[in-house]
Amino acid sequence: MVLERRGDVPVYDLSLIRGIWEVRVKKYRQKQKKEKERVEKSALARIDQQWQYRIYCKTLKAKELNLLHQYLQRSKLTELQPHTADIQVYTEAEAEQQDHKDQEDQTDPEQNKLIFQLDGDHLTDFPRELQWMTYLREWHVRGTKIRQLPDYLALFTQLTVLEMPNNAITELPPEIGKLTGLKVLNVSYNRLSKIPAELGDCENLERLELTGNYNLSELPFELSNLKQLVHLDIAENRFVSIPICALRMNNLQLLDLSNNSLSDLPQDMDRLEKLVTLFVHKNNLTYLPHCLTNISTLKMIVVSGDELTSIPTRLCRNPEIKFIRLYDNPLSEEKKKKDEEKKKEKKKMRRWRDPREEVKKDSREKEFIEAYIGSLQDRDKKRSDEPVDMVFVPHQTPSPTPPPKSPSPACCEDDDEGDDEG
Repeated sequence: MVLERRGDVPVYDLSLIRGIWEVRVKKYRQKQKKEKERVEKSALARIDQQWQYRIYCKTLKAKELNLLHQYLQRSKLTELQPHTADIQVYTEAEAEQQDHKDQEDQTDPEQNKLIFQLDGDHLTDFPRELQWMTYLREWHVRGTKIRQLPDYLALFTQLTVLEMPNNAITELPPEIGKLTGLKVLNVSYNRLSKIPAELGDCENLERLELTGNYNLSELPFELSNLKQLVHLDIAENRFVSIPICALRMNNLQLLDLSNNSLSDLPQDMDRLEKLVTLFVHKNNLTYLPHCLTNISTLKMIVVSGDELTSIPTRLCRNPEIKFIRLYDNPLSEEKKKKDEEKKKEKKKMRRWRDPREEVKKDSREKEFIEAYIGSLQDRDKKRSDEPVDMVFVPHQTPSPTPPPKSPSPACCEDDDEGDDEG
């Protein structure tokens, strides 16, 4: 007698299993967050910080130590008390003079503008003494090989400007959301592939630059909380569509989407009611949506004229809008293709390549566009009576283009032509 085995396979609801795991992951993250908050509030961390501060003070000279104490007192940091043996006693007259000096320091903007600068491709990390300089208002770090921001970044609560272009930063820490006074953040030409959702807690942010990063293709929806943002630059990345959060930034005045992979623009772009300047050149756009004509504040649009076939007539015929078309030089296109083929061959020969060459090339191109736009604005100040509608043609001699006899309502020609270096 032969026993037969049945191959019955139990069937489960995959959505139910997924829901169970999501609940477990959520509980685990909440547990990690509570543990982190407990460690931050623990007295042991503060005691360790004070002892590390005292040890660091022993390595300083007398002048450096006095200067550090003055900065700490000025920034009103009560957690780290200056470790000094001498106590100065002021009379009433001296106290009044000291108060008067303090008031002058507070009213003088140059005294309050405390800046940290770091530059050099030999640097791979921040200096150790930076963790005690929490009185700083601005960081300017560029051209280094630093890969990550320090763990003590959250202590710099007075920071308003964080300029860190042309480095090797691979990620932004979630602690950046604790810099609630931050107004300017520039992490262009780094190696970012994602942006933390905690950045949406920096509600006072006015300028955000994320140009030319490694593999950046989306922004978290939490950035919709940046209602004070007026300048958003996400050029030279891998965006295939405009981030949803960008359409919810009500005060946005400049939006740079150039050098991405956009195939179309959303039909609700007129939600950006205060938009003044829009850069969408070097994408895959074939038309512009009609909703752009509803933005009354729009003054400048920069597009690529090679593939663009359909443009609202009210948009390019409006004398109050500078409509600039950029045309690529055919010779430069052939040169680019050859360069790309050479790069592919070199990539096969070695395992990695240094991205510094691409960074320099992209930054020079962007600087040229900015200089050109700046020259147009200066020209307008001198000749404010005549609004100009520009066509921008690289490496071609200016030549007047006669208007067609019956222009199409969906696409129109412009009057003036400019030059570009390709």
